[in-house]
Amino acid sequence: YPENPCRGNGNTALLNDEDVEMTQDPQVAQGVSESADDALIACLTEIERFVASSSWGGPPRLFALVRTVDLVKAEPALAGQLAIGSHDSLSSIEQDDFRPGDDLAQALATTTWGDAVDGAAICVERIFLPDDCADEIPHDPEKAAAFVAAHPKRQEVRVVAGALRDGSHYGVARLVEHPDELLGSIDLVPALESAVLETLR
Repeated sequence: YPENPCRGNGNTALLNDEDVEMTQDPQVAQGVSESADDALIACLTEIERFVASSSWGGPPRLFALVRTVDLVKAEPALAGQLAIGSHDSLSSIEQDDFRPGDDLAQALATTTWGDAVDGAAICVERIFLPDDCADEIPHDPEKAAAFVAAHPKRQEVRVVAGALRDGSHYGVARLVEHPDELLGSIDLVPALESAVLETLR
């Protein structure tokens, strides 16, 4: 297994990354859908908290998701660091060598996992503007980036999207202006969740 295990509001136009566009009706993560995988939701929530211990503005971060019982069997030295909980509990393992550059979609499209990995998750941070500002954004990517970065209505969001080999997927998100509220739902970020799921196939 790789190193570094960690226990684990409206449509938005996101800067230079349509694959991180959120759906209209995210829920507060504590009130999750019954059809979502509870272990996956818990693991994504832990990843978001783990990443939140660093400052905002970090690069995309990729995680392998492994059943905690299997991880402890493979790496007994980790037993004291991991809370196994239920048999389905997941632990996340950050992939320190993940360097997507400017093309996150392409980086995910070329990512594959070994059989020991049960799922995957990606954490990204973006600046976005509300829908009522979308028509103001220049079409030129460089001008758009500068425009959004300087706009008084800009907001920052951290998204963690994850999926399991059985096809279940979920996303959680936190706005910098609402640090105490974690949003979450299935298809919170449909394209990003789909891209993560494809890495498992």
